Amino acid sequence: MDLTNDAATRFSRHSSSALPPELEESRKKILQVAYEFGLDPIETYFEIVEFDELNAIAAFGGFPTRYPHWRFGMEYEELQKGYEYGLQKIYELVINNEPCYAYLMKSNGMVDQKMVMAHVFGHSDFFKNNLWFSQTNRKMIDEMANHGTRIRRYIERFGETPVEDFLDTALSIENLIDYHSVYSPTRQRQKFDFSGVDEKEAQIYKLKSKEYMDRFVNPPDFMQKQRKRIDEQEKKRHRFPDRPQKDVLLFLIEHAPLENWQRDILSMVREEAYYFAPQALTKIMNEGWASFWHSTIMTTKILNDSEIVDYADHHSGTMGMRPGSINPYKIGIELYRDIEDRWNRGRFGKEWDECDDIQARKSWDKNLGLGREKIFEVRRIYNDITFIDEFMTKEFCERHKLFVYRFNPQTNRYEIADRDPTKIKQMLLMRLTNMGYPVIRVEDGNYANRGEMLLRQQHEGGDLELREARDTLKNLHRVWQRPVNLETVVEGEKKLLSFDGEKYKESAVTSA
Repeated sequence: MDLTNDAATRFSRHSSSALPPELEESRKKILQVAYEFGLDPIETYFEIVEFDELNAIAAFGGFPTRYPHWRFGMEYEELQKGYEYGLQKIYELVINNEPCYAYLMKSNGMVDQKMVMAHVFGHSDFFKNNLWFSQTNRKMIDEMANHGTRIRRYIERFGETPVEDFLDTALSIENLIDYHSVYSPTRQRQKFDFSGVDEKEAQIYKLKSKEYMDRFVNPPDFMQKQRKRIDEQEKKRHRFPDRPQKDVLLFLIEHAPLENWQRDILSMVREEAYYFAPQALTKIMNEGWASFWHSTIMTTKILNDSEIVDYADHHSGTMGMRPGSINPYKIGIELYRDIEDRWNRGRFGKEWDECDDIQARKSWDKNLGLGREKIFEVRRIYNDITFIDEFMTKEFCERHKLFVYRFNPQTNRYEIADRDPTKIKQMLLMRLTNMGYPVIRVEDGNYANRGEMLLRQQHEGGDLELREARDTLKNLHRVWQRPVNLETVVEGEKKLLSFDGEKYKESAVTSA
Protein backbone atom coordinates (compact mmCIF):
# COMPACT_ATOMS: atom_id res chain seq x y z
CA MET A 1 0.00 0.00 0.00
CA ASP A 2 1.29 3.43 -0.94
CA LEU A 3 0.65 5.18 2.40
CA THR A 4 2.73 7.49 4.54
CA ASN A 5 3.89 6.15 7.91
CA ASP A 6 1.25 8.24 9.70
CA ALA A 7 -1.50 7.09 7.37
CA ALA A 8 -0.33 3.48 7.68
CA THR A 9 -0.56 3.72 11.47
CA ARG A 10 -4.09 5.11 11.26
CA PHE A 11 -4.98 2.54 8.62
CA SER A 12 -3.96 -0.37 10.86
CA ARG A 13 -6.43 0.72 13.54
CA HIS A 14 -9.44 0.35 11.22
CA SER A 15 -9.69 -3.41 11.51
CA SER A 16 -12.92 -5.39 11.12
CA SER A 17 -11.94 -9.00 11.60
CA ALA A 18 -15.60 -10.09 11.57
CA LEU A 19 -15.99 -9.21 7.88
CA PRO A 20 -15.74 -11.94 5.22
CA PRO A 21 -12.41 -11.92 3.34
CA GLU A 22 -13.80 -10.36 0.14
CA LEU A 23 -15.56 -7.58 2.05
CA GLU A 24 -12.52 -6.98 4.27
CA GLU A 25 -10.33 -6.59 1.21
CA SER A 26 -12.76 -4.04 -0.24
CA ARG A 27 -12.86 -2.18 3.07
CA LYS A 28 -9.06 -1.87 3.12
CA LYS A 29 -8.98 -0.60 -0.44
CA ILE A 30 -11.77 1.94 0.17
CA LEU A 31 -10.03 3.23 3.30
CA GLN A 32 -6.75 3.58 1.46
CA VAL A 33 -8.45 5.58 -1.30
CA ALA A 34 -10.18 7.75 1.33
CA TYR A 35 -6.79 8.62 2.84
CA GLU A 36 -5.38 9.37 -0.61
CA PHE A 37 -8.21 11.89 -1.16
CA GLY A 38 -7.40 13.58 2.16
CA LEU A 39 -10.11 12.16 4.42
CA ASP A 40 -9.20 11.51 8.04
CA PRO A 41 -11.92 9.29 9.56
CA ILE A 42 -12.19 8.13 13.15
CA GLU A 43 -11.09 4.56 13.80
CA THR A 44 -14.06 2.65 12.36
CA TYR A 45 -15.36 -0.87 12.98
CA PHE A 46 -17.95 -2.60 10.81
CA GLU A 47 -20.41 -5.27 11.94
CA ILE A 48 -22.62 -7.39 9.67
CA VAL A 49 -26.16 -7.89 10.96
CA GLU A 50 -29.47 -9.27 9.71
CA PHE A 51 -32.16 -6.84 8.56
CA ASP A 52 -34.24 -7.22 11.72
CA GLU A 53 -31.17 -6.66 13.90
CA LEU A 54 -30.33 -3.51 11.95
CA ASN A 55 -33.90 -2.27 12.35
CA ALA A 56 -33.70 -2.89 16.10
CA ILE A 57 -30.41 -0.99 16.40
CA ALA A 58 -31.79 1.87 14.30
CA ALA A 59 -34.92 2.03 16.48
CA PHE A 60 -32.67 2.66 19.49
CA GLY A 61 -30.92 5.50 17.65
CA GLY A 62 -27.93 3.27 16.95
CA PHE A 63 -27.41 2.25 20.59
CA PRO A 64 -28.61 -1.31 21.29
CA THR A 65 -27.81 -0.99 25.03
CA ARG A 66 -30.12 2.00 25.49
CA TYR A 67 -32.81 2.13 28.18
CA PRO A 68 -36.15 0.42 27.48
CA HIS A 69 -39.02 2.57 26.27
CA TRP A 70 -42.16 1.98 24.20
CA ARG A 71 -41.12 4.68 21.69
CA PHE A 72 -38.25 2.53 20.50
CA GLY A 73 -40.62 -0.40 20.05
CA MET A 74 -42.92 1.70 17.88
CA GLU A 75 -40.01 2.83 15.73
CA TYR A 76 -38.88 -0.79 15.34
CA GLU A 77 -42.35 -1.86 14.18
CA GLU A 78 -42.43 0.99 11.66
CA LEU A 79 -39.01 0.05 10.28
CA GLN A 80 -39.92 -3.64 10.12
CA LYS A 81 -43.15 -3.02 8.21
CA GLY A 82 -41.42 -0.59 5.87
CA TYR A 83 -38.80 -3.21 5.04
CA GLU A 84 -41.26 -6.11 4.69
CA TYR A 85 -43.55 -4.11 2.39
CA GLY A 86 -40.62 -2.88 0.32
CA LEU A 87 -41.24 0.77 1.22
CA GLN A 88 -37.87 1.49 2.82
CA LYS A 89 -34.51 -0.06 3.50
CA ILE A 90 -31.64 0.97 5.76
CA TYR A 91 -28.41 0.93 3.78
CA GLU A 92 -26.09 2.30 6.44
CA LEU A 93 -26.02 3.10 10.13
CA VAL A 94 -22.99 4.75 11.68
CA ILE A 95 -22.44 5.93 15.25
CA ASN A 96 -20.51 9.08 16.21
CA ASN A 97 -18.22 7.50 18.76
CA GLU A 98 -14.53 6.79 19.25
CA PRO A 99 -14.03 4.23 17.88
CA CYS A 100 -16.76 4.74 15.31
CA TYR A 101 -19.16 1.80 14.80
CA ALA A 102 -21.03 1.06 11.59
CA TYR A 103 -23.46 -1.70 10.63
CA LEU A 104 -23.80 -3.45 7.29
CA MET A 105 -26.92 -5.41 6.32
CA LYS A 106 -26.04 -9.02 5.54
CA SER A 107 -28.49 -9.29 2.63
CA ASN A 108 -27.00 -6.34 0.71
CA GLY A 109 -25.05 -7.07 -2.45
CA MET A 110 -21.34 -6.35 -2.82
CA VAL A 111 -21.91 -3.07 -4.68
CA ASP A 112 -24.15 -1.84 -1.87
CA GLN A 113 -21.66 -2.90 0.79
CA LYS A 114 -18.81 -1.04 -0.88
CA MET A 115 -20.93 2.06 -1.40
CA VAL A 116 -22.01 1.97 2.27
CA MET A 117 -18.44 1.62 3.52
CA ALA A 118 -17.31 4.58 1.42
CA HIS A 119 -20.30 6.55 2.71
CA VAL A 120 -19.48 5.61 6.31
CA PHE A 121 -15.89 6.80 6.00
CA GLY A 122 -17.26 10.14 4.77
CA HIS A 123 -19.48 10.39 7.87
CA SER A 124 -16.64 9.35 10.16
CA ASP A 125 -14.39 12.04 8.69
CA PHE A 126 -17.17 14.61 9.19
CA PHE A 127 -17.72 13.56 12.82
CA LYS A 128 -14.03 13.95 13.56
CA ASN A 129 -13.33 17.22 11.75
CA ASN A 130 -16.49 19.34 11.76
CA LEU A 131 -16.54 22.10 14.39
CA TRP A 132 -20.14 21.40 15.40
CA PHE A 133 -19.22 17.87 16.53
CA SER A 134 -16.21 19.07 18.53
CA GLN A 135 -18.09 19.09 21.86
CA THR A 136 -19.93 15.77 21.51
CA ASN A 137 -19.32 12.88 23.88
CA ARG A 138 -17.01 10.48 22.01
CA LYS A 139 -17.76 7.68 24.49
CA MET A 140 -21.52 7.79 24.02
CA ILE A 141 -21.90 4.04 23.55
CA ASP A 142 -20.62 3.53 27.10
CA GLU A 143 -22.67 6.48 28.35
CA MET A 144 -25.87 5.13 26.79
CA ALA A 145 -25.22 1.77 28.44
CA ASN A 146 -24.80 3.54 31.79
CA HIS A 147 -28.08 5.40 31.24
CA GLY A 148 -29.82 2.11 30.50
CA THR A 149 -28.43 0.52 33.68
CA ARG A 150 -29.49 3.45 35.88
CA ILE A 151 -33.01 3.58 34.48
CA ARG A 152 -33.44 -0.18 34.89
CA ARG A 153 -32.41 0.19 38.53
CA TYR A 154 -34.97 2.94 39.01
CA ILE A 155 -37.61 0.66 37.48
CA GLU A 156 -36.68 -2.10 39.94
CA ARG A 157 -36.79 0.34 42.86
CA PHE A 158 -39.76 2.59 42.08
CA GLY A 159 -41.80 0.49 39.65
CA GLU A 160 -42.15 0.44 35.88
CA THR A 161 -45.19 2.73 35.60
CA PRO A 162 -43.85 5.77 37.56
CA VAL A 163 -40.45 5.63 35.84
CA GLU A 164 -41.87 5.16 32.35
CA ASP A 165 -44.45 7.92 32.87
CA PHE A 166 -41.76 10.37 33.92
CA LEU A 167 -39.53 9.23 31.06
CA ASP A 168 -42.45 9.89 28.67
CA THR A 169 -42.68 13.43 30.02
CA ALA A 170 -38.92 14.02 29.80
CA LEU A 171 -38.71 12.75 26.21
CA SER A 172 -41.64 14.94 25.16
CA ILE A 173 -39.66 18.10 26.05
CA GLU A 174 -36.17 16.90 25.05
CA ASN A 175 -35.90 19.56 22.32
CA LEU A 176 -36.11 22.43 24.87
CA ILE A 177 -32.35 22.91 25.09
CA ASP A 178 -29.91 25.59 23.91
CA TYR A 179 -28.24 23.89 20.95
CA HIS A 180 -25.46 26.45 20.65
CA SER A 181 -24.55 26.85 24.32
CA VAL A 182 -21.92 24.07 24.27
CA TYR A 183 -19.79 26.10 21.84
CA SER A 184 -19.55 29.18 24.06
CA PRO A 185 -16.06 29.69 25.57
CA THR A 186 -17.67 31.27 28.66
CA ARG A 187 -20.31 28.58 29.18
CA GLN A 188 -20.90 27.91 32.86
CA ARG A 189 -23.57 26.63 35.20
CA GLN A 190 -26.36 29.14 35.75
CA LYS A 191 -26.26 30.77 39.17
CA PHE A 192 -29.10 32.51 40.97
CA ASP A 193 -29.18 34.87 43.89
CA PHE A 194 -32.17 34.64 46.24
CA SER A 195 -30.67 36.73 49.02
CA GLY A 196 -33.17 39.51 48.40
CA VAL A 197 -32.74 43.26 48.72
CA ASP A 198 -32.08 45.30 51.86
CA GLU A 199 -35.32 46.99 52.88
CA LYS A 200 -33.52 50.30 53.56
CA GLU A 201 -32.31 50.38 49.93
CA ALA A 202 -35.86 49.89 48.72
CA GLN A 203 -37.08 53.13 50.34
CA ILE A 204 -37.61 56.15 48.20
CA TYR A 205 -34.83 58.61 48.84
CA LYS A 206 -36.04 62.19 49.36
CA LEU A 207 -34.09 65.37 50.03
CA LYS A 208 -35.15 67.05 53.23
CA SER A 209 -37.20 70.20 52.72
CA LYS A 210 -40.09 72.15 54.06
CA GLU A 211 -43.52 71.05 52.86
CA TYR A 212 -44.14 74.07 50.63
CA MET A 213 -40.72 73.53 48.96
CA ASP A 214 -40.99 69.76 48.59
CA ARG A 215 -42.21 69.65 44.99
CA PHE A 216 -39.33 71.91 43.96
CA VAL A 217 -36.60 70.10 45.93
CA ASN A 218 -37.96 66.65 45.02
CA PRO A 219 -39.50 67.16 41.55
CA PRO A 220 -41.87 64.52 40.03
CA ASP A 221 -39.24 63.24 37.56
CA PHE A 222 -36.83 62.55 40.43
CA MET A 223 -39.52 60.74 42.44
CA GLN A 224 -40.53 58.68 39.38
CA LYS A 225 -36.94 57.49 38.95
CA GLN A 226 -36.92 56.44 42.60
CA ARG A 227 -40.14 54.44 42.15
CA LYS A 228 -38.72 52.80 39.03
CA ARG A 229 -35.63 51.75 40.98
CA ILE A 230 -37.82 50.16 43.64
CA ASP A 231 -39.86 48.29 41.00
CA GLU A 232 -36.68 46.91 39.44
CA GLN A 233 -35.41 45.77 42.83
CA GLU A 234 -38.73 44.06 43.53
CA LYS A 235 -38.52 42.23 40.22
CA LYS A 236 -34.99 41.06 41.03
CA ARG A 237 -36.16 39.89 44.43
CA HIS A 238 -38.95 37.69 43.15
CA ARG A 239 -37.84 36.80 39.62
CA PHE A 240 -35.46 34.20 38.33
CA PRO A 241 -33.60 33.44 36.13
CA ASP A 242 -31.90 36.82 35.95
CA ARG A 243 -32.01 36.61 32.14
CA PRO A 244 -34.12 34.52 29.70
CA GLN A 245 -32.85 30.93 29.57
CA LYS A 246 -33.21 28.83 26.43
CA ASP A 247 -32.02 25.62 28.10
CA VAL A 248 -35.38 24.83 29.68
CA LEU A 249 -34.27 21.34 30.72
CA LEU A 250 -31.34 22.75 32.70
CA PHE A 251 -33.68 25.21 34.42
CA LEU A 252 -36.02 22.36 35.40
CA ILE A 253 -33.14 20.19 36.65
CA GLU A 254 -31.91 23.00 38.87
CA HIS A 255 -35.21 24.40 40.14
CA ALA A 256 -38.13 21.98 39.69
CA PRO A 257 -39.33 20.15 42.87
CA LEU A 258 -38.16 16.72 41.70
CA GLU A 259 -37.04 13.54 43.39
CA ASN A 260 -33.38 12.70 42.84
CA TRP A 261 -34.19 9.85 40.45
CA GLN A 262 -36.41 12.15 38.39
CA ARG A 263 -33.70 14.79 38.24
CA ASP A 264 -31.25 12.10 37.11
CA ILE A 265 -33.56 10.90 34.31
CA LEU A 266 -34.10 14.47 33.13
CA SER A 267 -30.32 15.02 33.06
CA MET A 268 -29.85 11.81 31.02
CA VAL A 269 -32.44 12.91 28.46
CA ARG A 270 -30.77 16.33 28.28
CA GLU A 271 -27.31 14.84 27.75
CA GLU A 272 -28.59 12.63 24.94
CA ALA A 273 -30.38 15.60 23.34
CA TYR A 274 -27.08 17.51 23.23
CA TYR A 275 -25.35 14.46 21.75
CA PHE A 276 -27.84 14.21 18.87
CA ALA A 277 -28.09 17.99 18.31
CA PRO A 278 -25.03 18.37 16.00
CA GLN A 279 -26.42 15.66 13.73
CA ALA A 280 -29.59 17.71 13.30
CA LEU A 281 -27.65 20.98 12.90
CA THR A 282 -25.53 19.51 10.07
CA LYS A 283 -27.88 16.98 8.44
CA ILE A 284 -27.55 18.42 4.92
CA MET A 285 -23.80 18.97 5.18
CA ASN A 286 -23.09 15.59 6.78
CA GLU A 287 -25.13 13.52 4.34
CA GLY A 288 -23.91 15.62 1.44
CA TRP A 289 -20.28 15.11 2.46
CA ALA A 290 -20.67 11.35 2.83
CA SER A 291 -22.52 11.16 -0.51
CA PHE A 292 -19.90 13.32 -2.25
CA TRP A 293 -17.14 10.99 -1.14
CA HIS A 294 -18.89 7.69 -1.73
CA SER A 295 -19.64 8.95 -5.23
CA THR A 296 -16.07 10.13 -5.81
CA ILE A 297 -14.40 7.03 -4.34
CA MET A 298 -16.69 4.54 -6.07
CA THR A 299 -16.59 6.09 -9.55
CA THR A 300 -12.87 6.82 -9.65
CA LYS A 301 -11.17 3.93 -7.86
CA ILE A 302 -13.47 1.13 -6.67
CA LEU A 303 -16.13 0.15 -9.20
CA ASN A 304 -15.41 -2.35 -11.94
CA ASP A 305 -17.26 -2.34 -15.26
CA SER A 306 -19.85 -4.93 -14.23
CA GLU A 307 -20.91 -2.92 -11.16
CA ILE A 308 -21.55 0.48 -12.73
CA VAL A 309 -25.23 -0.04 -13.61
CA ASP A 310 -26.12 -1.40 -10.15
CA TYR A 311 -24.27 1.46 -8.47
CA ALA A 312 -25.93 4.11 -10.66
CA ASP A 313 -29.37 2.62 -9.91
CA HIS A 314 -28.89 2.61 -6.13
CA HIS A 315 -27.13 5.97 -6.00
CA SER A 316 -29.85 7.69 -8.04
CA GLY A 317 -32.50 6.20 -5.76
CA THR A 318 -30.79 7.79 -2.77
CA MET A 319 -30.59 11.17 -4.51
CA GLY A 320 -34.25 11.29 -5.54
CA MET A 321 -36.32 14.28 -4.39
CA ARG A 322 -40.03 13.96 -3.60
CA PRO A 323 -42.34 17.00 -3.80
CA GLY A 324 -42.70 18.67 -0.42
CA SER A 325 -39.56 17.18 1.10
CA ILE A 326 -35.91 18.13 1.47
CA ASN A 327 -33.48 15.38 0.53
CA PRO A 328 -30.29 16.24 2.48
CA TYR A 329 -28.27 13.79 0.38
CA LYS A 330 -29.19 15.55 -2.88
CA ILE A 331 -28.97 19.17 -1.72
CA GLY A 332 -25.74 18.51 0.17
CA ILE A 333 -23.87 16.70 -2.60
CA GLU A 334 -24.89 19.22 -5.25
CA LEU A 335 -23.80 22.17 -3.11
CA TYR A 336 -20.38 20.59 -2.48
CA ARG A 337 -20.00 19.93 -6.21
CA ASP A 338 -21.02 23.50 -6.99
CA ILE A 339 -18.55 24.93 -4.45
CA GLU A 340 -15.72 22.78 -5.83
CA ASP A 341 -16.48 23.85 -9.38
CA ARG A 342 -16.80 27.57 -8.50
CA TRP A 343 -13.52 27.67 -6.58
CA ASN A 344 -11.75 25.74 -9.32
CA ARG A 345 -12.94 28.32 -11.89
CA GLY A 346 -12.54 31.34 -9.62
CA ARG A 347 -16.26 32.16 -9.59
CA PHE A 348 -16.20 33.92 -6.26
CA GLY A 349 -15.03 37.19 -4.74
CA LYS A 350 -15.61 40.88 -5.49
CA GLU A 351 -14.77 40.73 -9.20
CA TRP A 352 -17.17 37.85 -9.82
CA ASP A 353 -19.97 39.40 -7.78
CA GLU A 354 -19.72 42.72 -9.62
CA CYS A 355 -19.62 41.17 -13.10
CA ASP A 356 -22.98 41.75 -14.85
CA ASP A 357 -21.94 40.54 -18.32
CA ILE A 358 -23.91 37.33 -18.97
CA GLN A 359 -21.46 35.99 -21.57
CA ALA A 360 -18.46 36.74 -19.35
CA ARG A 361 -20.04 34.92 -16.44
CA LYS A 362 -20.82 31.89 -18.62
CA SER A 363 -17.23 31.59 -19.85
CA TRP A 364 -15.58 32.60 -16.56
CA ASP A 365 -12.69 30.24 -15.73
CA LYS A 366 -9.49 31.38 -14.01
CA ASN A 367 -8.23 27.80 -13.51
CA LEU A 368 -7.46 28.40 -9.83
CA GLY A 369 -7.91 24.75 -8.80
CA LEU A 370 -8.95 25.69 -5.26
CA GLY A 371 -12.14 23.63 -5.19
CA ARG A 372 -10.97 20.61 -3.21
CA GLU A 373 -9.26 22.80 -0.62
CA LYS A 374 -12.41 24.91 -0.29
CA ILE A 375 -14.83 22.02 0.35
CA PHE A 376 -12.56 20.70 3.12
CA GLU A 377 -12.63 24.15 4.67
CA VAL A 378 -16.42 24.24 4.40
CA ARG A 379 -16.66 20.79 5.98
CA ARG A 380 -14.61 22.02 8.91
CA ILE A 381 -16.42 25.16 10.04
CA TYR A 382 -19.98 25.38 8.66
CA ASN A 383 -23.37 24.07 9.75
CA ASP A 384 -26.51 23.73 7.61
CA ILE A 385 -27.76 27.28 8.13
CA THR A 386 -24.45 28.98 7.27
CA PHE A 387 -23.86 26.43 4.49
CA ILE A 388 -27.17 27.24 2.76
CA ASP A 389 -26.96 30.95 3.46
CA GLU A 390 -23.50 31.43 1.97
CA PHE A 391 -23.33 28.93 -0.88
CA MET A 392 -26.85 28.53 -2.29
CA THR A 393 -26.58 31.03 -5.13
CA LYS A 394 -29.07 32.28 -7.69
CA GLU A 395 -27.36 30.19 -10.38
CA PHE A 396 -27.59 27.07 -8.19
CA CYS A 397 -31.34 27.54 -7.65
CA GLU A 398 -31.96 28.08 -11.35
CA ARG A 399 -29.81 25.14 -12.45
CA HIS A 400 -31.55 22.73 -10.09
CA LYS A 401 -35.00 24.21 -10.74
CA LEU A 402 -35.75 24.95 -7.11
CA PHE A 403 -38.95 26.77 -6.19
CA VAL A 404 -41.34 27.61 -3.37
CA TYR A 405 -44.75 25.95 -3.52
CA ARG A 406 -48.01 26.53 -1.67
CA PHE A 407 -51.40 24.86 -1.43
CA ASN A 408 -54.06 26.57 -3.56
CA PRO A 409 -57.50 26.01 -1.99
CA GLN A 410 -59.21 27.10 -5.22
CA THR A 411 -57.65 24.32 -7.28
CA ASN A 412 -57.25 21.98 -4.28
CA ARG A 413 -53.63 21.23 -5.13
CA TYR A 414 -50.08 22.40 -4.49
CA GLU A 415 -48.70 24.87 -7.02
CA ILE A 416 -45.46 26.75 -7.66
CA ALA A 417 -45.68 30.01 -5.73
CA ASP A 418 -42.28 31.58 -6.38
CA ARG A 419 -38.96 30.94 -8.13
CA ASP A 420 -37.13 33.85 -6.49
CA PRO A 421 -33.81 32.43 -5.15
CA THR A 422 -33.98 34.79 -2.16
CA LYS A 423 -37.34 33.40 -1.11
CA ILE A 424 -36.20 29.83 -1.74
CA LYS A 425 -33.23 30.37 0.56
CA GLN A 426 -35.40 32.13 3.13
CA MET A 427 -37.84 29.21 3.19
CA LEU A 428 -35.02 26.70 3.69
CA LEU A 429 -33.38 28.75 6.43
CA MET A 430 -36.68 29.11 8.29
CA ARG A 431 -37.09 25.32 8.25
CA LEU A 432 -33.54 24.86 9.53
CA THR A 433 -33.51 27.53 12.26
CA ASN A 434 -33.53 25.84 15.66
CA MET A 435 -34.04 22.60 13.68
CA GLY A 436 -37.58 23.69 12.83
CA TYR A 437 -38.70 23.91 16.47
CA PRO A 438 -40.14 27.06 18.06
CA VAL A 439 -37.55 29.01 20.07
CA ILE A 440 -38.78 28.93 23.67
CA ARG A 441 -37.11 30.62 26.65
CA VAL A 442 -37.82 30.63 30.37
CA GLU A 443 -38.58 34.23 31.32
CA ASP A 444 -39.65 33.85 34.94
CA GLY A 445 -39.71 30.99 37.46
CA ASN A 446 -41.81 33.00 39.90
CA TYR A 447 -44.34 34.55 37.55
CA ALA A 448 -46.85 36.87 39.25
CA ASN A 449 -45.03 36.02 42.51
CA ARG A 450 -46.95 32.72 42.64
CA GLY A 451 -44.18 30.25 41.78
CA GLU A 452 -45.55 29.83 38.25
CA MET A 453 -43.35 29.42 35.20
CA LEU A 454 -43.48 31.92 32.34
CA LEU A 455 -42.05 30.99 28.96
CA ARG A 456 -41.90 33.18 25.87
CA GLN A 457 -41.66 32.17 22.24
CA GLN A 458 -39.07 34.02 20.19
CA HIS A 459 -40.21 34.09 16.59
CA GLU A 460 -37.07 32.82 14.88
CA GLY A 461 -37.68 29.05 14.68
CA GLY A 462 -40.67 27.03 13.57
CA ASP A 463 -44.28 28.09 14.01
CA LEU A 464 -46.16 27.11 17.13
CA GLU A 465 -48.89 24.47 16.76
CA LEU A 466 -51.52 25.14 19.42
CA ARG A 467 -52.26 21.46 20.01
CA GLU A 468 -48.58 20.68 20.51
CA ALA A 469 -48.18 23.79 22.67
CA ARG A 470 -50.94 22.58 25.00
CA ASP A 471 -49.34 19.14 25.25
CA THR A 472 -45.99 20.76 26.03
CA LEU A 473 -47.52 22.93 28.76
CA LYS A 474 -49.15 19.84 30.26
CA ASN A 475 -45.85 17.96 30.33
CA LEU A 476 -43.95 20.93 31.72
CA HIS A 477 -46.57 21.18 34.48
CA ARG A 478 -45.85 17.55 35.43
CA VAL A 479 -42.25 18.52 36.04
CA TRP A 480 -42.70 22.03 37.46
CA GLN A 481 -45.79 21.01 39.50
CA ARG A 482 -47.10 24.57 39.35
CA PRO A 483 -49.04 26.45 36.63
CA VAL A 484 -47.09 26.99 33.42
CA ASN A 485 -47.63 29.93 31.03
CA LEU A 486 -46.42 30.54 27.49
CA GLU A 487 -46.47 33.94 25.80
CA THR A 488 -46.79 33.58 22.04
CA VAL A 489 -48.51 35.04 18.99
CA VAL A 490 -51.75 33.53 17.70
CA GLU A 491 -53.11 34.88 14.41
CA GLY A 492 -51.09 38.07 14.78
CA GLU A 493 -52.10 38.79 18.38
CA LYS A 494 -50.06 38.29 21.54
CA LYS A 495 -51.59 35.56 23.67
CA LEU A 496 -50.80 33.95 26.99
CA LEU A 497 -51.44 30.20 27.02
CA SER A 498 -51.73 28.75 30.52
CA PHE A 499 -52.22 25.35 32.13
CA ASP A 500 -52.84 24.97 35.86
CA GLY A 501 -52.95 21.19 36.04
CA GLU A 502 -56.65 20.86 35.21
CA LYS A 503 -57.59 23.25 32.42
CA TYR A 504 -56.11 25.38 29.70
CA LYS A 505 -56.62 29.10 29.40
CA GLU A 506 -55.91 31.56 26.60
CA SER A 507 -55.84 35.28 27.32
CA ALA A 508 -54.73 38.43 25.54
CA VAL A 509 -51.41 40.02 26.48
CA THR A 510 -51.63 43.75 27.04
CA SER A 511 -48.51 45.82 26.53
CA ALA A 512 -47.13 47.43 29.66
